[in-house]
Amino acid sequence: MSLVHEIAALWREYLDGCEVGADDDFFALGGNSLIGIRIIDRVARDYGVELSVRAFYLAQTPARVAELIARGRART
Repeated sequence: MSLVHEIAALWREYLDGCEVGADDDFFALGGNSLIGIRIIDRVARDYGVELSVRAFYLAQTPARVAELIARGRART
């Protein structure tokens, strides 16, 4: 499974099982700040990458969040 699909599956878990595609917008899917913080914490735990709240919200899609994670992993 690609990183993008893993992130989409993670979002699906926190967004009550709604369908999540690679380019779906977090807020359009019903995401909010509390869910965002939970996902950011989970990313740190599962992938070892610390995302800022600002970076996560600006990324907005699983594809872009996956890019941030990949860049974060490359730095370590």
